[in-house]
Amino acid sequence: MDRNTILGLVLIFAILVGYSIWMTPSKEERESQQRRSDSIAQVNKTRDSLALVRRNEKLIQDSIQQAQQALKESGTQAAEQPTAENPNREKLGVFANSSVGEDKIFIIENDLIKLGISSKGGKVVSVQLKEYQTYDSLPLILFDSEKTHFGLTFFANNRIIKTDELYFEPASDTDVKVSGDGTVTFSMRLYADESDSTLNKDQYLEYLYTIKGNDYLLNFDINFVGLEPYLDISTSYIDLDWKTDLLKLEQSIDQFNGPTIYYKYFEDEVDYLSETKDDEEELVTRVRWISFKQRFFSSILMARNYFENANIKVYTLENQEDRYLRTTETTIGLPVDLKESKNIPLSMYFGPNKFKVLRKYDMDFERQIPLGWSFFLMAWINRFIVIPVFNFLEGFGWNYGIIILVLTILLKIVLFPIAYKSYVSSAKMRVLKPDIDELAKKFPKKEDAMKKQQATMALYKQAGVNPMAGCIPMLLQFPILIAMFRFFPAAIELRQQPFLWAHDLSTYDSILDLGFNIPFYGDHVSLFTLLMTISTIIYTKVNQDLMGGGQQQLPGMKTMVYLMPIMFLGLFNSYASGLSYYYFLANIITFGQMFVIRKTINEDKIRKQIDINKKKPAKKKSGWQKRLEEAAKQRGYKPTKK
Repeated sequence: MDRNTILGLVLIFAILVGYSIWMTPSKEERESQQRRSDSIAQVNKTRDSLALVRRNEKLIQDSIQQAQQALKESGTQAAEQPTAENPNREKLGVFANSSVGEDKIFIIENDLIKLGISSKGGKVVSVQLKEYQTYDSLPLILFDSEKTHFGLTFFANNRIIKTDELYFEPASDTDVKVSGDGTVTFSMRLYADESDSTLNKDQYLEYLYTIKGNDYLLNFDINFVGLEPYLDISTSYIDLDWKTDLLKLEQSIDQFNGPTIYYKYFEDEVDYLSETKDDEEELVTRVRWISFKQRFFSSILMARNYFENANIKVYTLENQEDRYLRTTETTIGLPVDLKESKNIPLSMYFGPNKFKVLRKYDMDFERQIPLGWSFFLMAWINRFIVIPVFNFLEGFGWNYGIIILVLTILLKIVLFPIAYKSYVSSAKMRVLKPDIDELAKKFPKKEDAMKKQQATMALYKQAGVNPMAGCIPMLLQFPILIAMFRFFPAAIELRQQPFLWAHDLSTYDSILDLGFNIPFYGDHVSLFTLLMTISTIIYTKVNQDLMGGGQQQLPGMKTMVYLMPIMFLGLFNSYASGLSYYYFLANIITFGQMFVIRKTINEDKIRKQIDINKKKPAKKKSGWQKRLEEAAKQRGYKPTKK
């Protein structure tokens, strides 16, 4: 072996060693560079065989040729076949390098919310509402970061790209915070590959978050920058997938205001999926916004123009952790013009379902609060009477139990004229009870029921008494009762507000845990509900006495009117204590009104007026009475002639 041969072997050996060190992958890249590792392993085998050089020059030459060939093949694969360097290249194409990375969380914070933005997917993975806590005093986090999926699906170089599993990089590697009227932006970018080891900083998909210092709403813009060579620019829309598990934030669940998905059609009405059952809907027309809504809080994704279409779904998974509530998911068609704007303007709302907060965005967000929108009168009562008065009383800084008391008194004062007419009608019916009893004796047989009815109506007409006068005032009050039924459980103002023994007026006020469950009732005793039930039964009894013999004609109603409060006992036991407290107050104030009115009504004077009315000439029959008599004739009865 001559000197030149030995020198050549040393140089080749040095090249092989240097090459192997230079090409050794990092920890994150090892799995994705298996073929390169195999090539280097082959070279290492050749290097080990150089120990035979001194004994056999021919073997040395063969080993040199093998090493050179391996080096040539490795270099050719690296230059011409990127898939050998990164096994994800075939699947992800120009975004292969972004398939590996470190999952970091960046914080965007203002006075009201604290967002966690993950580098994996560039998405919002956690939202903390800084002014609120959960029912057990933990920081209020709207959804679980580990079970939140949010990302685009689009084609790049004929490959399906899902951004949810790719790693974004922040334009500025620092957290941001803003207060007051200030505004800041935060950019997360998914860069295209420049080579197998570098990214092209001029070609990227950008998630641009813009947040104000004192707002729950933030702008979320999706920008395509320099990606035209890879995208199908004829595409008119791309898909956005959003899925998350909603967490239990309240002690009790309102079956009329449960977790679900709300959505608004473009320039049309707001609708929602079932609040209790698994449900899904395919929205084939344009949509303005979609909301993952809980009882008191919502996560809303809004198009600043419109969504092309959407599929929405809500369901409950089995065997989940204690804080799991329901799963919500949607696939949204986002309209995009990759030839011109290359921008998709969206907005996000993460905040409370508070009427005056949602109302200010003028996007019908407030329609998520169940104020009785399906019945215009109920909605008007809540929107234009109850909520303004409630907000006005809040300004005094009173305890919310006192606010409910004052609100109840004000409503009762407004309704007093109606209540007065109802009590006067009851007094007239009570005065007529002896005459009605006489008619019952005159027509004791069942086949004379129609004759008795006609005679009774003739008596009412002659005495100048309207039997419906007592029902009409109750019907007029009924929308207010139902409006309160919807308002109090949905009022976030009552959330975690204590009063007397109730620690939270938005949930039940348990004074005794039974330790076992009673069907239709529950496993605890709510005192406000118990007081409401007792007072309702007393009111029913007093009202029955005031109505005199009117109820004698419908004996089955006696049982029914007492059964209803018992049914409400089971319904309200796990409901908002603020509502039971309101109904209890309403009953107590009603008792006071009844006492005052009875003191002012002279039943002897009413009796005299009725006797005077009886002596007056009979009035012309009303159309209703004529129809009643006509129906009697068709049944074979003859009307009583007077």
